[in-house]
Amino acid sequence: MSAPAPAADASRPGDAPRGAPTEDCLLGGGRPAAPPPPSPVAAAYARLTEVFPGLRIDELAPDEGQPEGGGWVSATRLAEGGSALDAFLAWDEAQVRKDYGQPARPDVVATFGLHRYAWPACLLVTVPWFLHRRVPRFPAGRVSFQRALGRMSVRAGAFACLPDDPLSGHPDARVVADEEALREEVRAAVAEHLEPLLDGFGPRMRRRGRALWGMATDEVVEGLWYVAHLMGEEQRAMRELEALLPGATRPFVGAAGFRTLTGLQGQSLPTRDRASCCLFYTLRPEETCVTCPRTCDGDRVSRLSEAASS
Repeated sequence: MSAPAPAADASRPGDAPRGAPTEDCLLGGGRPAAPPPPSPVAAAYARLTEVFPGLRIDELAPDEGQPEGGGWVSATRLAEGGSALDAFLAWDEAQVRKDYGQPARPDVVATFGLHRYAWPACLLVTVPWFLHRRVPRFPAGRVSFQRALGRMSVRAGAFACLPDDPLSGHPDARVVADEEALREEVRAAVAEHLEPLLDGFGPRMRRRGRALWGMATDEVVEGLWYVAHLMGEEQRAMRELEALLPGATRPFVGAAGFRTLTGLQGQSLPTRDRASCCLFYTLRPEETCVTCPRTCDGDRVSRLSEAASS
């Protein structure tokens, strides 16, 4: 379930096809409507979809309503923990039966469901920060998810940036002093979005407090680590994530936790130790995640070496 290493594929939150683009609106006389100016985070999201077509992010206009029906669910409805969450987790339950030929415990299903939401949701914040040093804020009410199509719908607004950003004079910009201040914005933005989701999913997962925020730490780290690998910037992402989550950065629990092993041919193999457990072992006890603390270094070296060679 988790993203054990960027080279591994078992953890991605679905490989569904992208949705078909909508038709342009037409003005009188059949001329296409002038497109709105790109948002401060549009280029980052376009780059994300370029390297990872399994996720597309649609930005809404200020007067455009959140999508409803057709498989869309808002983050707010998920956070409420009611019927919308029931329906969301029913998909995970069915997927487990399809993939593994057996049912999963309800808390395992809920853990898988949160992972499949939080992994892409964290990228809404971390990718613009990583690529352009811009940190958008997305309260839960501004985000909807269509998991079958791998799409998220967002309403962008204020963003934090550094003084030398070309858009520092943008009306929605909030300039912060330096890189550490911007990292604090990343942590605050992710926490603001995830906190109500953790409250909604938590009772189903039988987890509270530190265990939930440990999972949040893992979603932040492993999502950007994987995507940066696709961009050819894995090493920089590891450095950035170590500075972002060095440990003791509340409410997050644990550090980025990267370390390097030596492969069978003497190559360097990056790995990390998860701050939480994704519970995949409950379905396949012999197949723990590569980044699971249950997985010894000998097994990690063997599996990562094989992945690197292929």
